[in-house]
Amino acid sequence: MKFGILTVSDRSTSGVREDLSGPVLARSVQESGWLVSQTAVVPDDFQAIVDVLTSWSDNGLCSVILTTGGVGFSPRDITPEATRAVIERDAPGLAEAMRAGSLQITPHAMLSRAVAGIRKKTLIINLPGNSKGALENFRLVVPVLVHAIQLLEDDEQGELGHHPGRAM
Repeated sequence: MKFGILTVSDRSTSGVREDLSGPVLARSVQESGWLVSQTAVVPDDFQAIVDVLTSWSDNGLCSVILTTGGVGFSPRDITPEATRAVIERDAPGLAEAMRAGSLQITPHAMLSRAVAGIRKKTLIINLPGNSKGALENFRLVVPVLVHAIQLLEDDEQGELGHHPGRAM
């Protein structure tokens, strides 16, 4: 699987703060045996986020796009809104699972507005901006990613096991 990692941060874009979550996610993706094909850092700007998500999805550059940052309550946190503008179908179970899993770690998980959805054959998942939270949330969805992409790509392997009595 090919991953894109998009860090959304005014501070990281302007050089005030180093992007820590993007590289942490990239390492975890690679340790899982997958390829990071695209990375970028953009400001908390609606059009900048939309442009990257659209380009990476529409050009088939990524099977999965992980965004990190911009999912909280701050007035500049607009990643979920930009993601909703781009996706064609929601994948609410992923965001629900991340919030539920994170709630076991911190009550601040209730403040996440992260969303997940599908554009063409690309799965887009919003993650928190801090590296610890981004990694914890990513690890919560890792177990279903291969199957999710098999289904998106209409791979026969994705349907195996869904139908009782069907050959495995």
